[in-house]
Amino acid sequence: MPVKALSLLTEVGSLDGLVALNFWANWCKPCVQMNAIFEQLSNQYANITFFSVEAEEIPDITEHFKVNAVPFFVFLNSGKVFGIVEGAFPSELTRKVKELSEQVPDVVKKPEEEKPAVESQEKLNERLEKLINTSSVMLFMKGTPDAPQCGFSKKIVKILQDNAATFSSFNILSDQTVRDGLKKYSNWPTYPQLYIDGKLVGGLDIVTELSENGDLKDMLPKKEDINTRLQKLVNTSKVMLFMKGSPAQPRCGFSSKMVNLLKATSIEFGSFDILEDQEVRDGLKKFSNWPTYPQLYVNGKLVGGLDIVTELSENGELKDILAQ
Repeated sequence: MPVKALSLLTEVGSLDGLVALNFWANWCKPCVQMNAIFEQLSNQYANITFFSVEAEEIPDITEHFKVNAVPFFVFLNSGKVFGIVEGAFPSELTRKVKELSEQVPDVVKKPEEEKPAVESQEKLNERLEKLINTSSVMLFMKGTPDAPQCGFSKKIVKILQDNAATFSSFNILSDQTVRDGLKKYSNWPTYPQLYIDGKLVGGLDIVTELSENGDLKDMLPKKEDINTRLQKLVNTSKVMLFMKGSPAQPRCGFSSKMVNLLKATSIEFGSFDILEDQEVRDGLKKFSNWPTYPQLYVNGKLVGGLDIVTELSENGELKDILAQ
């Protein structure tokens, strides 16, 4: 059975049966030999599913299995850790794979997934209004300005950049509720959608026409002082999280952990993806005098990063602070 690549932490929860994981790095010479042995073993043991994980490229999975060095091998039986091999030890790896192959996969009765609470139309409209007013110029698109995921989004980003517009964006692919809800809220059936000062301008066709007529520049607000903009952003929601990715799709392990801590309090919070706006990403570090992300704010004031929020959660203080 060929070795498969594992790239998302969410995939780990669905690993049934007998599984072998190989954590490696391209700079590590011992990994070259162990990768080859791992590949050979995958061809010998058809009852095991073999996965390779590039440790530094996928920190979420690496942190989940507490990988501190490579090569590092984890063996699972229906999601439970059966064994670990640390380091470049071919005989130990071979022995552990053989032991795993002799196991009978545990039959795990998966708990019924809780159906996510349906967001009321009133709550959704409130959330959409806040999103639209995140920035004076707000673009709802597929992907991000740095990595658009459709041709129309790519074109509208270029038009805004050509017009020297300072804008924020929201990746509608990261939140299906927003993607569907904004169409009804704005009565506009397609994406991208551009908003200026909280009002819908239109999609690509209208923005293209406005740009060609020279009207778009007149509609764009004068560049806002970055500190003024950041002050508005940290007050977008009572509880505001600046993170990598979105709560539905965190793009780093620290952001994912922070989201889980906040969700455990059952208190609503807003978020901003700092990967979508370099100006905010750089500026907020100075604004808050806090050098890393994620950053959590309550009532416009910085609470801190993951370490502080984790400590508050463990002490039972987090929910009270968020509810202030």
